[in-house]
Amino acid sequence: METPTKVAVVILNYNGINWLKKFLRDVIKKTRIADVIIADNASTDDSINYISNNFPNVKLILNKKNEGYAGGYNRALQQISAEYYVLLNTDVEVTDNWIKPFIELMDNDSNIAACQPKIKEFNNKNSFEYAGASGGFLDKYGYPFCRGRIFETLEEDKGQYDDACEVFWASGACLFLRANAFHEVGGFDWEFFAHMEEIDLCWKLKNKGYKIMCEPKSTIFHVGGGTLRSGSTLKTYLNYRNNLLMLYKNLNPHKRFSTIFKRMLLDGISSFKFILNGKPHHIFYIIKAHIKYYILINKYKKKKIKSYQAKLFPKSIVYLYFIKGLKTYYQLKKDFN
Repeated sequence: METPTKVAVVILNYNGINWLKKFLRDVIKKTRIADVIIADNASTDDSINYISNNFPNVKLILNKKNEGYAGGYNRALQQISAEYYVLLNTDVEVTDNWIKPFIELMDNDSNIAACQPKIKEFNNKNSFEYAGASGGFLDKYGYPFCRGRIFETLEEDKGQYDDACEVFWASGACLFLRANAFHEVGGFDWEFFAHMEEIDLCWKLKNKGYKIMCEPKSTIFHVGGGTLRSGSTLKTYLNYRNNLLMLYKNLNPHKRFSTIFKRMLLDGISSFKFILNGKPHHIFYIIKAHIKYYILINKYKKKKIKSYQAKLFPKSIVYLYFIKGLKTYYQLKKDFN
């Protein structure tokens, strides 16, 4: 094993040559205090040649096959010795000194296991971005939402969420991790492939007693949908399947059955959204996700969690958003109590 570095910025790439051409040079320029490493998930485009020819000092880790975000990062991080990992998407623009606030925050509190920056839209830089905004939360039925983003409502960034804040989950678009905590909980769930894996990881960390933070002193701009776009049936399948698996794995067994049953009913109701949007074929992938969930849960039945310390948002974000019309995190703050 090589001599450990303080911070390793690890960019997982799969056929992302266009994003690398657009963003990699600037990431390297603005990341002087950390090592930049590319982990490639068996790309079939010209990514490897591009990196080798243009950035010969950047370390390359070549995964033998595409195991998604979860497996790809698990493979890569087994080969990297660092105190902190920063998992960064290929479609991200970073800002000056973006790493420093993370180091200062986490060096001062060894109980912080993961952290994210403020994440804003690359194509609309006044707006929060869907993938994480200013830190994520999870409602009682497993629906994720953020400071700055609830379902499809993206808030304009007016500095309203500029305080460092403990959150439930940190975004995988730019995820700062304490390496020993990541490995302590077994890393990402290999079964997930992509989507919900960072929320599942954060839930595991919180059940261990660690804290998850958002540090808005650091800001990045995220394009989003760089690998799986919003209309992808695979994305629908993975989101619905992985959400159910995450609930099964991490919920207290006393609440598990009733919560997952209600979540499945809500999944059925949500399928009407695809009909209204002219995408009825996505309903098949919701059904497929539910079937696969029942097949996979046997894998998790023998795994016992000793502690259930993580606290979900106690109400239904679906009800508050669609029925009561609460569209911003600020409007929800009183409901956290």
